[in-house]
Amino acid sequence: MRTIVLPDDLDAVATLRAGDRFYLTGHVFTARDAAHRLLLARHEHGEPLPFAPSQMGLYHCGPLVRRDAAGWCVLSAGPTTSMRMEPDEPRFLAAFRPRIVIGKGGMGPGTAAALARIDGIYAHFTGGAGALAARSIDRVEGVFFLEELGMAEAVWILHVTRFGPLLVTIDPAGGNLYRDVEEENAARMKKIMQQIEKEAR
Repeated sequence: MRTIVLPDDLDAVATLRAGDRFYLTGHVFTARDAAHRLLLARHEHGEPLPFAPSQMGLYHCGPLVRRDAAGWCVLSAGPTTSMRMEPDEPRFLAAFRPRIVIGKGGMGPGTAAALARIDGIYAHFTGGAGALAARSIDRVEGVFFLEELGMAEAVWILHVTRFGPLLVTIDPAGGNLYRDVEEENAARMKKIMQQIEKEAR
């Protein structure tokens, strides 16, 4: 299974397709609902960010973090349900251009279209595996907006090594596993309803 290294392999992200699996090494930043809105507000007011989102992966995550004498230690870092970010994600991707978005549960057509415009992907990480995810985090390299947003909603800059495995579920060429499943289910339901109607005649 291939490993994508950020930022070195940014151009390779565009070659990934729905159904591909990979590991990620490099930097990711966490951002949930409140962080999306705060970062977008800063962008709209022309305020620079204290990190470079386009060089990192975006992880929909509210980590559990402890501070000790050695610094910050991530105890758990499971993914947040990504659909919560759908209202803001297309604008967020256009503004900051992270090429890899990681979460769980999929995203809507607005995000899929935005990913296509920046040659980006959405990748699924298994829910309920927060401790597993934490084992791939080498270190916390920074935290922003902790006082304003609290631990779960703050933006954490994490360095990860072989984070995953991750499954590409939305790709920049139009591949979308969530849409495919919905279409298959709709087709099955149509057949079932037709059979019921036929038997009822």
